[in-house]
Amino acid sequence: MAARWMNGQLRRILVGYDGSIHSERALETALALGKCTESELLVLAVARPQEPEPSRRANPLESASRRLERTLARLRRRMRRKGIEIETQVALGHPAEEILRKAREDQVDLIVVGHQGISHREELNLGSIAQHVLSHAPCPVMVTK
Repeated sequence: MAARWMNGQLRRILVGYDGSIHSERALETALALGKCTESELLVLAVARPQEPEPSRRANPLESASRRLERTLARLRRRMRRKGIEIETQVALGHPAEEILRKAREDQVDLIVVGHQGISHREELNLGSIAQHVLSHAPCPVMVTK
């Protein structure tokens, strides 16, 4: 179901966040929009497991998830110092699919993503996550640069 704007106003903005400079810019843009429209802001980080190394015993997905939880905790503290309340969540899976799932689930009115994120994998360096979200989103998408 597509998100509905109430009386032409944004109610809920979803930001895809991975800690990169591009996701920081997306967050700054969403914060400004949220302030102007009095919208709720949900910041979503997605843990995507890497291929496990044979010598490592730690679960790579659990490790990535913990790292993102710490990143979002620092972000919440930083926002609180500025007097801004945000909701944060870590999802597990493919970043674009999880952003789209959350957008549908929460019926967000706008998705904001950076044009590029953190990745050492070549197929993700070309903005494929932003492109996939843009192509399949149930609501408007803003891609920041």
